[in-house]
Amino acid sequence: MLKRGASSLLRVHEILEGTDEDFLVFTQTICPYCTRAFRTLDSKGLTYSEVNLDNFEGLRKEVVMETGHRTVPVVFDMRGDAPVFVGGSDNLLEYL
Repeated sequence: MLKRGASSLLRVHEILEGTDEDFLVFTQTICPYCTRAFRTLDSKGLTYSEVNLDNFEGLRKEVVMETGHRTVPVVFDMRGDAPVFVGGSDNLLEYL
């Protein structure tokens, strides 16, 4: 666990640690690529949690800083011991 002074990415790490689903997907409102990612996960019978970046001030910047990924969705595989950054919807298709 990171201390608040150690990183501005505390919220990202707390969210990553707090999900029990197969995947965690950071989204924004009205995002066709996010819908595509959800359909892909649904078709594989995988569960996911959605975090809409529009509802959390500053979180998008933190996610970009953590991943380097500037578009949504931002997908993490939560099934292993540690979260695995997958990427966006195209990356998810390749990953699965």
